[in-house]
Amino acid sequence: MTHTAPASGPALTITSFGYSHQPGEVAPAAHLTLDLRAHFRDPHVDPSMRELTGRDQEVITAVLSTPGIPALIAATVAAARAFCSGPSAGPLHIAAGCVGGRHRSYVVASALATLLADLDPAVVHLHVDRPVIRRPAPRN
Repeated sequence: MTHTAPASGPALTITSFGYSHQPGEVAPAAHLTLDLRAHFRDPHVDPSMRELTGRDQEVITAVLSTPGIPALIAATVAAARAFCSGPSAGPLHIAAGCVGGRHRSYVVASALATLLADLDPAVVHLHVDRPVIRRPAPRN
């Protein structure tokens, strides 16, 4: 079955965001939400990457080489394709969130958009250009 976008909007929207920028730290409405905060290391803790974003190759490399991230991306692509092939397929929204929306969520959302390019996704990066969220240094 071919999935086409309804006249009212894209068939697939992928949003990256930072929970700390969301009211009440609640994710935007989505069919699939990836909460990357607790399970995957944060490039923010490396001072050399703190001010960078998911647009920078160092951050892209760090996120995509994090154990579990490639498998999560592959599983999400498979889930998106399953949603889009269902008999009642309609618009699909995937949201990927981390603390600030500048590193992990941006890279994961961008990777999903690349792998799902045949669905012509709309990609929204809500918080990539917001200031870095200052957090206490992690304890060793």
